[in-house]
Amino acid sequence: MKRLILTIVAVCFWFIGTAAKPHSDNRTKVLLKTDKGNITIALYDETPLHKANFIKLVNEHFYDGILFHRVIKDFMIQTGDPNSRNASAETRLGDGGPGYTIPAEIVFPKIFHKRGAIAAARKGDMVNPQKNSSGSQFYIVWGSTFSSEELNKLTQAVEQRSRGTVKFTDEIKKEYLKTGGTPHLDGGYTVFGEVIEGLSVVGKIQEVRTDNTDRPFNDIRIITAEIIK
Repeated sequence: MKRLILTIVAVCFWFIGTAAKPHSDNRTKVLLKTDKGNITIALYDETPLHKANFIKLVNEHFYDGILFHRVIKDFMIQTGDPNSRNASAETRLGDGGPGYTIPAEIVFPKIFHKRGAIAAARKGDMVNPQKNSSGSQFYIVWGSTFSSEELNKLTQAVEQRSRGTVKFTDEIKKEYLKTGGTPHLDGGYTVFGEVIEGLSVVGKIQEVRTDNTDRPFNDIRIITAEIIK
């Protein structure tokens, strides 16, 4: 009987230990090697069109050598314009792409603009009411941190502006209070991934000096982008 009890206890401890292990992350991951360090991102399965397009472009080496052409402190860093690859300092950037757009895949409130979120850039609502995404340009969120009062005012303003189509849950607010982000963009842009390693690199990039077009004075580029899983 004593042996049976010990065996049962041992099995229970084995089961608890096994159950406690975190689930493996099977999301597709992309390594961005930049002038400031490496950034690893995971692509969301919930946005399949954006995921498939991003994988396609990475495999075609589309992002290799492309600049972070738009950087705004406490907001975001943007890249993906192929015209930036060999652009002079005087070249206007931000209009380039692969020649197509992607239908919006906005999965709010499940997916939102927390710090480290990867989201697709797009043209404004006046010319793009469907909120279709750029075929290649994307931004990485840095954003701000908030007090409870600041966040409540901001989220209420977004909810009113959206006429109730955007509603912030308590869980989302807790995440914004914890990590920061750009809640004013929620419901308007497709978020299709997140930074899982190298967020400090994003922090370094968003602090660099920029000109009056938000382009860094010293070029910062994606050296290579590659699928790592």
